[in-house]
Amino acid sequence: MRCPSCGERDTRVIDSRDLDEGGTIRRRRECARCGIRFTTYERAEVARLVVVKRDGSREDFDREKLAAGLQKALTRRPVPERAAEMAAESIEAELRTAGLAEVPSGRIGELAMDRLRQLDQIAYIRFASVYQSYEDIEQLKREVDGLLSARSVAGPAAKGS
Repeated sequence: MRCPSCGERDTRVIDSRDLDEGGTIRRRRECARCGIRFTTYERAEVARLVVVKRDGSREDFDREKLAAGLQKALTRRPVPERAAEMAAESIEAELRTAGLAEVPSGRIGELAMDRLRQLDQIAYIRFASVYQSYEDIEQLKREVDGLLSARSVAGPAAKGS
């Protein structure tokens, strides 16, 4: 690491501390030439994840944007406070585990609908009605009927949603 004052490459670490639960390391350094002390931060570089939109455009994956969309669907629903954030983190982890540099937006939408279906069926229908862009009430009714039949097959324990 170069000294910010004189540009000397010979610096020594005099103190290191973990920050962000180990995600960042803060290092205090001292320059061997001029003696100035300065701080550096070391973070692991996460591979870039790019979303390929329906129109072919590309943008970086944004977990906060995904969490905000999930939160809109979960508004005023009886779910834990951090449910949207946790679902977004889970989706991001699944995408990163797949090891792909580019992911179609449709895949992210499918994963979001899966998480919402598990969390709350009303939130799932809210999200699906926007995401799927249903053309008419019949398509929406088929989706609700599918949820009801899956719920009846699962038994009384599943009816708490």
